[in-house]
Amino acid sequence: MSLLRRIEQGQTGPGEDSGQVRVGSLQSRRVAPPDGDAQRDTYFDLKTRVQNRLLAELDPSTDVTQVGVVRGTIRDLFEQVLTEENIVLSRQEKHRLFEQIAAEILGFGPLQGLLEDDEITEIMVNGPKNIYIEKRGKLNRVPLSFESDEHVMRIIERIVAPLGRRVDESSPYVDARLPDGSRVNAVIPPISLVGPTLTIRKFSKNPITIEQLIKFGSLTPESLQFLKSCVEARLNIIISGGTGSGKTTLLNILSQFIPSDERIVTIENAAELQLRQEHVVTLESRPPNIEGKGEITIRQLVVNSLRMRPDRIIVGEIRDEEALDMLQAMNTGHDGSMTTAHSNSPRDTLARIETMALMAGMELPVRAIREQIASAIDLVIHQERLRDGTRKVVNVTEISGMEGDVITMTDIFAFEQRGIDEGQVVGDLRPTGLRPKAISQIEATGIHLPPSIFGVGPRRGY
Repeated sequence: MSLLRRIEQGQTGPGEDSGQVRVGSLQSRRVAPPDGDAQRDTYFDLKTRVQNRLLAELDPSTDVTQVGVVRGTIRDLFEQVLTEENIVLSRQEKHRLFEQIAAEILGFGPLQGLLEDDEITEIMVNGPKNIYIEKRGKLNRVPLSFESDEHVMRIIERIVAPLGRRVDESSPYVDARLPDGSRVNAVIPPISLVGPTLTIRKFSKNPITIEQLIKFGSLTPESLQFLKSCVEARLNIIISGGTGSGKTTLLNILSQFIPSDERIVTIENAAELQLRQEHVVTLESRPPNIEGKGEITIRQLVVNSLRMRPDRIIVGEIRDEEALDMLQAMNTGHDGSMTTAHSNSPRDTLARIETMALMAGMELPVRAIREQIASAIDLVIHQERLRDGTRKVVNVTEISGMEGDVITMTDIFAFEQRGIDEGQVVGDLRPTGLRPKAISQIEATGIHLPPSIFGVGPRRGY
């Protein structure tokens, strides 16, 4: 099969081990120089002609997984084509043209530069002509575009095909991931009325560290010390918050505190957790095939994980009836389990879990479900993305038990906002002065926390 044919079928580019995704495109992106339509057309025609010559000249037997070698070959052929066709370009124009062509063949085309920018945390493609990015918590439009809906579709198909997933009119939306763990969601017509849309939640090449989390003000040293002891003491933890509030990032941070001699099973829709322990089994759900068969749900994976002798079960996010099975697992000896959930507050987190458990169709009385929740969950950590774009933990709340039909909750730490300074939210995550009920469980594991962490006695660092 020729290299040209493989590119058309989305089969070129480096493999997953190289950390890049194969997103070449034969239909080039028109990059507008500053001087009008005539120059844009001339530049586009030049780029298309040179790119097609390169594809025709490349040896079909070239190992396209060797990115450095292929890039060098492309550069040599690029110079040769320019010489043969007497094309004269300035050094800057030549560099830009080469980088764009190389990105189309080996990278993500128009998105390649955005993906390489470590400061960009999210990329949003709203049809071929509108591309937005999130940087430092703020959204901005960028002067980039695709040529057509088909150009966007080729990139989407290249992302999902290596994962064995599909996106078409019968299945017009899909969750996927890039080889580096970045989360991808794609929605195409007829569901999307603006053309194919693509949302990429980037994962940093260098994962956020504990020190950075404290530096950013997401947590304080005292609250982090308490959370570390909770993980080591095998408390069951729910991390809640809105979209983009940093739930998965915090889950990755807390998972570092799990002892290396424990067996961990992770369950996700699209595998993105980056656990550093050796003894980790990663499970990923699977959508139905084109015949509507073969679907594997999160709930089925949770049930199956109980037979895999896990010390801890980590579910990337609970959205549905799997909440009931997660509660059952937490109540049947799998202490220290963790998951995330979308919600607006710690109290709302419990209400959502209750609703999701009812979706399992077991016709259990509400009180029985609430008793399961109160018994299974020890701690709710709630995160928010504040108005200045920063992401902070705003509540660390302990589940105390039941009073009548109501689940009782106690804030151990709560965010106290003192004001806004030049658009930045000013405040701290402060202890409430209440000693957690779980302290006896923590101390039973040999961990002794100073009372000052909870605001009892002399405070530190405030």
